[in-house]
This record gives sequence, structure tokens and C-alpha cells, in this order.
Amino acid sequence: MPGFFVIFLLVVLACLGLCLYALRYLAAGRQLRILRIALTAAELGGVGLLYYLFSTHQTEGWAGMVALPIILLLVGQMITLGFVVLAVAVRVLRRRIEAVPYNAERRRVLKNAAFYPAAGFLLSSYGAFIERHQTVRRDYTIPIANLPHEADGMVIAQISDVHLGTYFSVEDFDALLTDVAAGGADLLAVTGDIFDDERLNEPAAEVLAAHAGDWRDGIWYCIGNHEYYRNGRPLVDHMAHEGIVHVVLNSAARVTGRGGLYIAGVDYPFARGDAFYPQKAAYFADAMKAVPADTVTILLAHHPEFIDDAAAHGSVPLTLTGHTHGSQFGILGVPLFPVFKYTRGMVRIGESYGYVHTGNGSWFPLRIGCPPEITYFRLERTER
Repeated sequence: MPGFFVIFLLVVLACLGLCLYALRYLAAGRQLRILRIALTAAELGGVGLLYYLFSTHQTEGWAGMVALPIILLLVGQMITLGFVVLAVAVRVLRRRIEAVPYNAERRRVLKNAAFYPAAGFLLSSYGAFIERHQTVRRDYTIPIANLPHEADGMVIAQISDVHLGTYFSVEDFDALLTDVAAGGADLLAVTGDIFDDERLNEPAAEVLAAHAGDWRDGIWYCIGNHEYYRNGRPLVDHMAHEGIVHVVLNSAARVTGRGGLYIAGVDYPFARGDAFYPQKAAYFADAMKAVPADTVTILLAHHPEFIDDAAAHGSVPLTLTGHTHGSQFGILGVPLFPVFKYTRGMVRIGESYGYVHTGNGSWFPLRIGCPPEITYFRLERTER
């Protein structure tokens, strides 16, 4: 997620600047210089290490354990500064409204104000150790013109972005699948980035295979970018060959017993810049080649911008995507870091719906205002 890291780095640098300025209220002279040098070195060193670990996709084992406290400290610092800025703004506004004379001592808002860092690091810890594990259920009804009668009332469950590793164990994956199956869905749609730790890939594949019979219409799987990073693609191909899951990779297949309902899926487009959109369009075109005219197709895609391709096509009423994790930070359901065109939740373009899943795991091991989720989509037939 290069866009996320750019925003994260800018926020960290802004926080560092504010901290360096605020230290003048806590120290002076040589002590102030030492504190500023130490803070700058710690901050930039922590960010540099995080960038290296995540850019090289090292989040398992020791790397994940080292990354977590750094993230807690950085995010806690950001929240602390947010509280401080808010407190200062409120005081300034109140002073102007009440015409309170200016008092230089009021500027020392940080001095002896243990509340701010305490609140910041408590909220940071909440995101890492509580909300990250509080999976929520979301239910949607999708009206579809001329949906086959056999598929009317069918329920599709979606999971995405588990990111097996230090922050999501095989046991967690087993528990997730058990919870999804208990939700009453007919089909499980998996929209990529499940296998992300080579040590855990095979045990996780065995768990997935053990749950294959939990859904009447089976498990349907599209590939994410992390399956390529962590050698998960061969496992997915093996499961497809064995009939454990239906892998739709720039392809489509009819759902047995559901009339003319098809599930299509696309590969992850790695092209950058101007080459991204032609590659994306080519993948979508390949996926739809096997779909007969006048049928209904549900599209599975890891990257959310396939929502546009599906809407333009006209016969894809629902696209399920992931990849963004909903930005992992939100305020009142709105993503705090909307670095993608579609970052979180439901999108409607004409009669076509697209959904961006917030993810079940945590590539970045902290969530605030953006809990993991299991989504259920009930398909309802409507007449044109």
C-alpha cells in the first residue's frame, strides 16, 4: 500500500514537527536539544524500519513482533497530538467567546497534562488489542433484475484480506470460517490475500479444505497480491485442481443448481501508471468471455476499481472486492485515509452494486473505527 505509507509518513512528520515545538514547554537549553535529537532519531528510525518490514512483506515472526510496539507508539503519539491540538483550539475559542484575558501560563497545556498521552496510548492499544479482534456482521439485500428463480434468496458471504501471519493465526482462520458458516450463507466468496506466511500456508489450506462442505454452493476464490508475495498461488491452484474451492482467475463458471447465475473472478493487476487500466480491462474481458449473454454474473476482484468495469459491462449487478482494509482507520464509518478511489463499503453505479470489504486480518496491526467484518449479501429477483 504505497499510498497509505505516503500519508502515514506525512502524518508522522507533521506530528514530529509539533512534538519538537512542544518540547520547549517541557525543557530548555542543552536538555531541550538532547530531547529533540533523541525524539527525531527514534521517530525516523522507527518509520524507516516499518517501511523496510512492510515493503519487503515481512510481517511474520520477529518482524511482526518488532513492528507492533513501534506502530503503537507512533499511532499513540498521533492521537495524543490530536487531543492536544483540539484542547488548544477549544481553549482559544472559549477565551475569545468569554473575553478572558490572555495568560501566558495557559500556553503550557502540555505541562503536567498526563491525560493526553494516556488517552492517546490507550486508544492506540484499544485499536491493536480489542477492535482488531471485534468482527462485525453486515447484511445487505441486492435487487437484481431477472435473477434466475433458482438463485432468488441466495445468500453470499464474503471474507477478505486475512493476511495469515503474526497477527492472524491458523486457529483464528478456523474460528473465522466457523463463524461465517454459522451465519447462514449458501456460498462463501473469498476476495484474496488469505495466504501471507509461507510457514502457515499449508496448515491454513487444510483448514479451508475442512470447511469446504459448509456452504451449499461451495467456496469461490479470487487471487490477491499477497498470494504472490508469499507463495500462496500454488496452494490455491492445488485446491482448485482438487475441487476444494472454485478459483476464478480471469475466468467464470456457472453455479450449479442456480440457473443462469455465474461467478467470475479476475487476477490482481500489478501494472503501474498508465499501464494499470489496460491490464485491468484485459483481465475483466478475459473473465467475461465464458459468460453467455442474458445471464447474471457476480464478480470477485481483489482490487476495488474493478467495480467500474463491472458497472460499465451491464450484466454484473454485484462486485465484491477487498484490498483496502477500509483504510483501517475511520471516523463515524468514513475512512480516515481514503487512498483508493473506493475505500470502504457499498458503491452503487446505476443498477450495479460494488462492495469494498474492510478485511478480516490486519496487514497493519491496528484498527480504530474500522473493525473487521463478515458481510452477507442476499440476492433478490426483481422484474425489469
